[in-house]
Amino acid sequence: MLSKFAPTLALLAASATVAVAAPTAAPAKPAGKPAASPAVPGNFAGADKDGRIRTQLVARESVVISSEINAKIARLPWKEGDSFRTGQALVTFDCSLFQAQLRKAEATQEAARKLLDTNRRLAELNSVGKLEVEQAEAKVKEAAAETAYMRTTVGKCVIPAPFSGRVAKRVASSYEFVTSGKPLLEIVDTGALELQMIVPSKWLARIKVGTPFTVQVDELGQSYPAQVIRIGARIDPVSQTISITGRITGNHPDLLPGMSGWAAF
Repeated sequence: MLSKFAPTLALLAASATVAVAAPTAAPAKPAGKPAASPAVPGNFAGADKDGRIRTQLVARESVVISSEINAKIARLPWKEGDSFRTGQALVTFDCSLFQAQLRKAEATQEAARKLLDTNRRLAELNSVGKLEVEQAEAKVKEAAAETAYMRTTVGKCVIPAPFSGRVAKRVASSYEFVTSGKPLLEIVDTGALELQMIVPSKWLARIKVGTPFTVQVDELGQSYPAQVIRIGARIDPVSQTISITGRITGNHPDLLPGMSGWAAF
């Protein structure tokens, strides 16, 4: 009778043997917190292995000089790279037409003033009414406004330099007729270059306004002393960085806007 179930009993015995022999998987150890990386400057993507930050020199002022009137350029002597001082004439326009219109407006104003004086004297003699005097007064105001307008227009015939610096780009030429809003020159203030950089926000614990640092300029291969003059007003929440502005101390004519290098705090 047992021989009839022998194959089945053998199969069950083999399965039990395999179940017993199967190793029991060890329980997984709870994952611990990853080791915190040390807060060193080199961990910042913008820093090198020595903790230096990439920085760039920028001009404190960079202005595109444009025409405010429709006129022909009489004189534009500046070339790219030329230096100029505050108040020097950058562009001079041919304003003979505007000057003639100014003289006409001044003559009209003078005639209106004389007419007003005459009407006032006649009004004292009851020869003219109050209306004639008021009309003469209005003519004087109108003529004065026209004179002021033409005087302002003539004042735009010369564009003085708003600061000392250099010409970065020239986009117009002498004897060229330009319209209002036409760009003429791009100028930069090279006397007070600033340094712009992005640093980790954690550095605010040790970087303040006035903090000194050193800048190595790639183009010249030299190092210059500098200090922080401004700190950004907002931290980027994604990258946890903030902008820092510095200034190289001393006068260095060899430095130009656009140069870059490494800042070491």
